[in-house]
Amino acid sequence: MSMPDIAAQTLQRQILSGTYKVGQMLPGQRDLADLLGISRASLREALSTLEALGFIRSLPGKGTLVTSGRSSIAHTDTPHAASVSSSAELTATFELRYVFEPAAAALAARKVSGHVSLRLWDVQTRFEEALKTVDLISASQFDLAFHQLIAELSGNPGLLQVTRDFEHRISHSLRLPFADHARIWEPAEEHRAIAAAISSGDAEGARQAMQTHLQHTAARIGIAFIPP
Repeated sequence: MSMPDIAAQTLQRQILSGTYKVGQMLPGQRDLADLLGISRASLREALSTLEALGFIRSLPGKGTLVTSGRSSIAHTDTPHAASVSSSAELTATFELRYVFEPAAAALAARKVSGHVSLRLWDVQTRFEEALKTVDLISASQFDLAFHQLIAELSGNPGLLQVTRDFEHRISHSLRLPFADHARIWEPAEEHRAIAAAISSGDAEGARQAMQTHLQHTAARIGIAFIPP
């Protein structure tokens, strides 16, 4: 786990334990970086992750507010150029993912074996264990691992390379739905449908389950896209 992720997990734990309460402002970045023993660059990355997950909200000119979750970037109360740009980027990311991830799931199903199923369900179990403790930092990492593993199991080097090349954008698109803390289990349920189809060798079922997952994930953050 990287230094920013460790810092984000520490702050997440402090928020969940009540050290920093909902409605409270976090210490300034200089003081917070000193408290965590990290650079301000690492802190900014950690705060960006926590904001995507709905734990905090940056208030320009005021600081960082601890929140109880937010719907999505597409549902902010005060839209601005950055959010519009981000929304366009997210739409493009989901369009891209819709092209290659269902294909990867179908290929993985065609090449399924007992060992493949065990690896996939192991990641899924770890994902769900993180959700049970509302450890959304770890949950988002296992979410990404689940999708990357499917690309690997497809047996197609090109699909795996695309997943790695766009890891940052994919990871960001995976974190945002967790910002609605009341719906954090929905991705896990959709993952189960994908894993079940792959494990049973149902290529078309795996393709459709992944397509459904991607459409629902986008909808959870207010992104509407027309599947190619």
